[in-house]
Amino acid sequence: MASGADAPSPARLAQTITAYLADHPAAALLEDGHVLFNLRMARYSVSESHGRCLLEVWSEERNLVRSVVAVQERAQCLRIATHRMGAAKPQTLELAPTSDRRTPTARETARRTYQRLLERVLARSFIGAKVDGFRSAMDLEHSFGPAYVRGRLLRGVAADAVIGVGQAESAAMIDGVLTLGILWLDYCRQHSDGRRHFGGLKVVVPAGAWRVTAERMAWLNHSAAGFELFTLDQRSEELTAMDFRDTGNLESRLVHAFSTEAAIERCQSGLDHLLDLIPPAGRERVEIRPNSPTEVGVLLHGLEFARVRHGAAAHSFVREDEISFGAGAGETPLSAENEQICRELCARLFESRHAEGDHNDALFRMAPERWLESRLRAGIAELFPGLRGDLLYAQVPALSSGDRGMLDLLTLDRNGRLTVIELKAGEDLHLPLQALDYWIRVRALNADRQSLDGGRPLSAFERQGYFAGAEVSPLEPRLLLAGPALRIHPANEPVLRYFSPEVEWQLIAFSEHWRRELNIVFRKRSGEPGPVS
Repeated sequence: MASGADAPSPARLAQTITAYLADHPAAALLEDGHVLFNLRMARYSVSESHGRCLLEVWSEERNLVRSVVAVQERAQCLRIATHRMGAAKPQTLELAPTSDRRTPTARETARRTYQRLLERVLARSFIGAKVDGFRSAMDLEHSFGPAYVRGRLLRGVAADAVIGVGQAESAAMIDGVLTLGILWLDYCRQHSDGRRHFGGLKVVVPAGAWRVTAERMAWLNHSAAGFELFTLDQRSEELTAMDFRDTGNLESRLVHAFSTEAAIERCQSGLDHLLDLIPPAGRERVEIRPNSPTEVGVLLHGLEFARVRHGAAAHSFVREDEISFGAGAGETPLSAENEQICRELCARLFESRHAEGDHNDALFRMAPERWLESRLRAGIAELFPGLRGDLLYAQVPALSSGDRGMLDLLTLDRNGRLTVIELKAGEDLHLPLQALDYWIRVRALNADRQSLDGGRPLSAFERQGYFAGAEVSPLEPRLLLAGPALRIHPANEPVLRYFSPEVEWQLIAFSEHWRRELNIVFRKRSGEPGPVS
């Protein structure tokens, strides 16, 4: 770590930490090898204050405030030397890409143990079938990672692909097993040389962790393959078949729609104050977007850098505006003492975040999906003339089975049919099935129809105030997945080909320079010829 005259400035230290967090949104903060914060759920602030770089992190369980004196980039982490108030010696923190702190050896041992267990249980459960070729080796060319054990069950010329994931893996890994299972089935079919017919896929997940996979599996094309779901209790070695068609009623609820005009009017005084802190040349570039009836965000190319909340003042019934600033999770209440800091942040933000900006700048790289979303919202009428750009909802909160999800974009086509739009600015292997989750929620809400005052049956969206003045069609929603052409994962289309015919989808690729000019360069549709058989 640098020291003395060669030590980086507090601004440089803050920029290094901010850049790391922008590149690793699921990072974890550790001390002495123990995870203090999972930064996907905690909040943080990295700032320069009185000649120091100040790191603040807080969650419901704890909070941490440290002065950063040095940083060191290492192969698997960012090491941060800090001073804590009242402590004589500096303490070292580490930012790691994820919170999985198992050593490589421990991970490998657990996965080998799980593979042997899975082979043993399958051989015992499927008498007469040969357990063949099981492995978990990394195969980047075909997107197979070591967290998943894959193999085959053979019965003469008939065969099934099998994939399993152990209980020691993260929830995200377990939920991702169906994506890898579809790719494994597709791989087995393409490499069978006609000697065997792979009729289906058996997916094995830990006991108690089956619901997400079951809900997704129900919406695959079961005429294209026989899909089966099992749970494995690793302690009792009990393999249990699950009926993925019977997951119970999908409980989905919506937050009631609110008047955006009324929210802006409510917060107008605070917005006027905030806009005065923004460089005059940049005021036309900002977007004012209400988040709730009493909160309005101020955004630049999809990045919310400030917000105004209208609520009751402390110890009073008088209502006032509370203004805060800070990009991402780093949020600071605006006060007379830090107004100049806010001005400087806004000036730097507007210098960095524009179409021709420096791609190495953390403020340029932050929230790329939201930037793409803002570009699409502005140009949707030209790109998709069949969609209602005037009835477009961004970041719609929906709740299902206790899990909260945010739909990127939701609108209607000219015939009143719901359209779910999911965007990714970078490669995402799991995009199709994550988008399917949102489609399932929207479908359930649309199918929840009730008559009010003897009128026509209204969908949950209409009853909650969405799409005012329009009639929402009872037809199944459409699903649009979109991203830059060179950032669409090559595995996305093969997975989409296994979707149920009831899920009408389009995969849309934008030009690579989408920040400057948003054009569609190609699109693929459900129902077009593909490799599924």
